[in-house]
Amino acid sequence: METAAETNGAPAWVDISVPLRDGMVHWPDNPEVRITRVQDLERGDDATVSSLSLGAHTGTHVDAPVHFVKGATGVDALAFDSLLGVARVLEIRDARAIRVAELKGHAIQPGERILFKTANSSRGWASKAFLPDFVYLSVEGARYLAERKVRTVGIDYLSIGSAEEGVPTHQALLGADVCIIEGLDLSSVEAGTYDLVCLPLRIAGGDGAPARAILRRR
Repeated sequence: METAAETNGAPAWVDISVPLRDGMVHWPDNPEVRITRVQDLERGDDATVSSLSLGAHTGTHVDAPVHFVKGATGVDALAFDSLLGVARVLEIRDARAIRVAELKGHAIQPGERILFKTANSSRGWASKAFLPDFVYLSVEGARYLAERKVRTVGIDYLSIGSAEEGVPTHQALLGADVCIIEGLDLSSVEAGTYDLVCLPLRIAGGDGAPARAILRRR
């Protein structure tokens, strides 16, 4: 796998998605992750085949508007330009939440794709247990970003919103056609401007889908 080192003089792509693993951390009321071998060359089978059982919002994934907005579109109808193009990684200093005061210091512009690197990146994915005190985007912060007409927002843990205020946070973004990417691993990425590629599985009418996300420094 490529790293942040340069390849042939050009910045390499960096994988910022979380590997899917059997028994991995998941949102508490979502399905557990089960990846099992139903056929295996090592057991003498003709091929190796795995069975996957997981929720649509497992690991690195994209939320569709229908996840929190009745009658809205599914993940298969998301615009490609929400998930492909220039993105800015912002390093958040607040160890509890992403708030309006800190957001204002980043001069966020309409149409931007914003990925938040928080304290989650250094501790969240290292734990096999769910961390309820993860850094989240405040409701006011979500409304501010919607007012700024950003295109996409991403965060480095399983939800953009807190366990207590996740519904209004999601509604503020999805209701304003802001695309949400959750479950990113930004531990090896510095703040700055990048090319982003993030492609969720094409699940018909899906409320969300696991995705592979990569960045390349501009």
